[in-house]
Amino acid sequence: MSDTDPPAAEPDTRLILIRHGESQVSVDRRIGGHRTCSGLSDLGRLQAERLRDRLAADADIEPDLLIASNIARAGETARIIAPALGGLDVIVDAGFGEHDPGPELDGTSYEEYTERFGMPDWDGDPHFEVFIGGETTAEFQLRVGSAISRVIREHRGSSIVISCHAGVIDAAFRRFVNAPPTGSFVLHTLNTSITEFSRPSTGNTRLVRYNDASHLAGLPAATPRTGS
Repeated sequence: MSDTDPPAAEPDTRLILIRHGESQVSVDRRIGGHRTCSGLSDLGRLQAERLRDRLAADADIEPDLLIASNIARAGETARIIAPALGGLDVIVDAGFGEHDPGPELDGTSYEEYTERFGMPDWDGDPHFEVFIGGETTAEFQLRVGSAISRVIREHRGSSIVISCHAGVIDAAFRRFVNAPPTGSFVLHTLNTSITEFSRPSTGNTRLVRYNDASHLAGLPAATPRTGS
């Protein structure tokens, strides 16, 4: 390159968020935080395997980094898809964990929760404590937003795959589109779906895709729930 050639453009930072496969705690209708989550259901593993096979056949995602939250269902999903992503080591980052219900309610059944507390009378206040002793929405979004900023700052220009949760993807959406912390819209993020944001070195972050789950074609939407 001569002295007059313009410098090469820095590549965009790709942030690829993958929701974990269906969890066993969802099938069992339990609140599953990082203390009690038992990983994926049989269908959840099949969903993750379908995603792995799709990623292996399509060279569109060649990440520099593979991150998973500290919750078992996200870690198991990441380990299943890792062979299709160059065999990257899975880096555990608690910043990308789902809304923490706190130690008292982690593992509680949905039925027990409603018997004790009824349906939460939540008016959208981000500081309301839906889970007694757990994170508020405001605390959760601050944690997730800080984790996103840190990863983008430390790995600028990289492609980053993060195995995480529906709540994390919702928080990322609200952060990048400058939406209020609650309300305005509701996301229904599918298990093992791909959501991607692209952030140039200058300019605004771009939504590349949301809820891309074509690899789930032909699979049941969910495992029948206990008691249903």
